[in-house]
Parts: sequence; C-alpha cells; structure tokens
Amino acid sequence: MLDTLNTYQMRDFEMPEEMGFLLARYPREDWEAHPGFKDKTRHWMGAHQMFRQLAERVRLDTQAVLNKDIALGDYVGRLSYFGGNLLRNLHGHHGWEDHSYFPELSAADPRFEAGLALLEQDHVDLNLVLDDMSRKANRVIKLATLDERQATEEANAVLPAALAIEAFLQRHLTDEEDLAVPIILHHRLRG
Repeated sequence: MLDTLNTYQMRDFEMPEEMGFLLARYPREDWEAHPGFKDKTRHWMGAHQMFRQLAERVRLDTQAVLNKDIALGDYVGRLSYFGGNLLRNLHGHHGWEDHSYFPELSAADPRFEAGLALLEQDHVDLNLVLDDMSRKANRVIKLATLDERQATEEANAVLPAALAIEAFLQRHLTDEEDLAVPIILHHRLRG
C-alpha cells in the first residue's frame, strides 16, 4: 500500500504539534457536549464522515470487482454513483472551505493561519488524485459497454487512486477537524 500512496504527492507528516494549540483545551471527546458545538459544525463534520464512507465504498467495490465478487455491470453502476458523488462533493466542499470557511476561521483566530497553508496544500494535492481517479474511473465506465475484459483490467488502475483518496482523507479530515473545531468552540463561531 505504501508504494500505491507514494504514486501521489501527499503530505506524509502529521500536523505540527504546535497546531494543537487549542486541541488540548478542547479535546475531541468533549466537543459534542460543548455548548458552542452547534448544528453547522455537526453538519460540516457529517460531510467529512460521508466523504470517508464514500471513499471506503469505492475502494471496497473496486477490490470486489477485481476479486470477481461483484459483476462488472454492478461495479460500473456503483462506481459512477458513489465515485461521482465523492468527486463532485469533495470539490465543492473544499472550494467552500477555501473561499468561505477558512477565511472565517483565520479572521477569528490568527493562530489558524499556521495550519491553513498545510490544509490548503492538502486540497491542491487531493485534487490531483481526484482528477486522476476520475479519468481512470471514466475509462472503466466507457469500456464496460465496449470490452468487459479490458474494463475489468482497467479497474486495476482505479484501485491505487481509491486507496490513496481513502488514506488521504483519513489523515486530512482529522487534521482539519482538530484544527478548526477547537477554534470554533473557543470563539463560539458558526452558531
């Protein structure tokens, strides 16, 4: 799996320890009970959970078609639906964060700036992986009606991208939450 992940340019280090400046004061296990943890933050984190689940679904389905546990036709339908939702929604979500959400957090607490550059670079790097997966997935979908054997072979190219997206999201979304939510709670934002 490491070779697969090294195919893509991805941050291979954790957020700097100093970025946990408020996380120690507002640990994750206390967020839900905090009076500043409002529906907007819950929905934002819910979107993150949906992305994790969609990425896992695409990976599991790709592994299943390669293992011949599901038919190519079923896989193509699922890849189109779940993969398409993952790609479209992640692009929209990250655009909204970059242009609206992150500037709001930066204005509320200048300490957010220190982690912002890492998160924004993550978005740039993830977009490259998403675009790569989109090309590979679309190739499988197109080939499914032309040459099933070749389409199944091409699913081998989808798997590394699916693995990379899933691993990337696990790290990036957790880092993003650990940086943003304590600022939201501290400043009582997004009420």
